[in-house]
Amino acid sequence: MAAKRKRAALGAGKAKRARSAPSAGEAVPEGGPRESSVPPQECSIPPPVSQGKWKNKERVLIFSSRGINFRTRHLMQDLRTLMPHSKADTKMDRKDQLFVINEVCEMKNCNKCIFFEAKKKQDLYMWLSNTPQGPSAKFLVQNVHTLAELKMTGNCLKGSRPLLSFDPVFDQEPHYALLKELFIQIFSTPQYHPKSQPFVDHVFTFSITDERIWFRNYQIIEEDASLVEIGPRFVLNLIKIFQGSFGGPTLYENPHYQSPNMHRRLIRLSVAAKFREKQQVKEVQKIKKKGTKVLVEEDPTEVVFETPAEEKPVEIQLVKPESKPIVKDKKKLRKIQRKKQKKLFRTEG
Repeated sequence: MAAKRKRAALGAGKAKRARSAPSAGEAVPEGGPRESSVPPQECSIPPPVSQGKWKNKERVLIFSSRGINFRTRHLMQDLRTLMPHSKADTKMDRKDQLFVINEVCEMKNCNKCIFFEAKKKQDLYMWLSNTPQGPSAKFLVQNVHTLAELKMTGNCLKGSRPLLSFDPVFDQEPHYALLKELFIQIFSTPQYHPKSQPFVDHVFTFSITDERIWFRNYQIIEEDASLVEIGPRFVLNLIKIFQGSFGGPTLYENPHYQSPNMHRRLIRLSVAAKFREKQQVKEVQKIKKKGTKVLVEEDPTEVVFETPAEEKPVEIQLVKPESKPIVKDKKKLRKIQRKKQKKLFRTEG
């Protein structure tokens, strides 16, 4: 009986609330209460944005291989904070094949993947893939700057939705159009995502310069669209686009790409060529110094200006000269000289 009374009370309360806000088509009775005369526009409150239906359920798995440095780890963490629809996983062993990532994404319930692959502890590669069907793209990551650097003075709300800005070149060539669609599906936050916020306060820009894709993140400060860079920033050098996920037939290969190993090899060859050139110059200078000098022929007229020198008589000394005593003290030297003079006076006298 108590349960029936509670249900009846709840039903009555609902009925009262429904009567207090009549619809626009219903006529308000003349003898009704004054509260019902309030126009319906004031009573109708729109639902909050977060209560919308979450239809686009994109989930991105962001993780890396073993052997990455601290800068790559910070870049990966920055992307996770900027993308509320991302998920993390433990580092993958180097010995494992790349197609294993498709199974990891399936276990994590993710349909997109950003995988950082480190080689030789100095080269960083990024894979963007649509798992498990494909396509996927492999990039060489250069010039990495993270959120924690002092130059990045901007700030944005965590979980806010970004605007994606693309260079017009993305619509001119087919491989760039494919990458544009891949970037949109990975980096854009799905609408009504549970972890996202209904604000748009930063912009992801993808610009193409020098056959590379430059990624920047800017904060929208005011309504006049003034921007301040937040970070992270990095440059993507496209290597290949594959039909499948982490493999398969090659759809596009970048002809302008140069591997880091080849770049370092060319630098070493240029340094060695400069060193060899300096050694050759030194050898040529040594040969020039050792070579016989060209003698100028004698001029017969030079004898005219020669004057014979006077011949001096040769004096032969038959007596051995007296050895002078080596005396360091000047007073003793003077005493010795006086003794010699006295002896000479005595002999003369």
